[in-house]
Amino acid sequence: MTAPRTLDVVVHALTPDGEGVLLVDLRPADAGTVLPPFDAGAHIDLHLGGLIRQYSLVGAADERDRYLVAVLRDPDGRGGSAAVHRLAVGDRLAISPPRNAFRPDPDADHSILIAGGIGVTPLVSMAETLHRRGDSFELHVYTRTPQSLPLQRHLDSRPWRDRVMLHFSAHGDGFRGRAQTVIPRPRPGRALYLCGPLGMIASATGCASALEWPRDSVRAEQFGRVRSVEAPGEAFTVVVASTGRELPVAPDETIAEALRRGGVETTLACEQGICGACLTPVLAGVPDHRDEVQSAAQREAGSLITVCCSRSLTPTLTLGI
Repeated sequence: MTAPRTLDVVVHALTPDGEGVLLVDLRPADAGTVLPPFDAGAHIDLHLGGLIRQYSLVGAADERDRYLVAVLRDPDGRGGSAAVHRLAVGDRLAISPPRNAFRPDPDADHSILIAGGIGVTPLVSMAETLHRRGDSFELHVYTRTPQSLPLQRHLDSRPWRDRVMLHFSAHGDGFRGRAQTVIPRPRPGRALYLCGPLGMIASATGCASALEWPRDSVRAEQFGRVRSVEAPGEAFTVVVASTGRELPVAPDETIAEALRRGGVETTLACEQGICGACLTPVLAGVPDHRDEVQSAAQREAGSLITVCCSRSLTPTLTLGI
């Protein structure tokens, strides 16, 4: 597996925008260059001194001169948000090109965007795209108080701010037990997008299921996993197709760990199966999918595997690396 291309950027501006939220403006490090285009809902990896973390792009998809990300300082996190909050204007970073598993449906007549807290970040980019296309949409943002609302100033500056509906749990307008007040019955052309904590996603998808929303009309992105990535399994063998080398994977070892032990370069980012950075082609064998980034159809096809957390249902798994 070859190392992915990275882009060199410079921190152009750092703007506090919400309780513990920092809006980071990244510009190309080389003057006169432009950044790759992206679709609404995309994210990038930030390389932060040994850490690689994913953050959704907040800006408009046609902005080629900068990328905007918003990062909530999480005192209980794994260090990524703290590293971002230690950045200074002028710092140089390596980032990945944009990736996307959360695109809006271009054929939807009306899109309902529901965010919990910092989950608003990819939905801001969606709202930008929908507004520029002239499409109908509404954005609901749930947070505890007005002071804890992420990106308040950014939201207020947008030409589509009249489409934003704010809900504050401290004022009796929380999401729990009230999902049905913002999730209507489905109809052709209506799409539902969700991003936020696991509990909110579970409540929203449960409500949508009860209302008989079609699965392909409900799309969600979450900030954590439903199940642990540390569950062990049976030992198996990984075959590196390019060399024919066989590497054993122990019951308590990930495929990525086995590959790295064998000197095979592997790209890892979230290490939880929620970002897709380590998706690797499968040429033979049956994956035991434990990721939360692939669709049911993709898992059924079995042509890709997240080597950070997934395993094998067959004694041997041949990877296209």
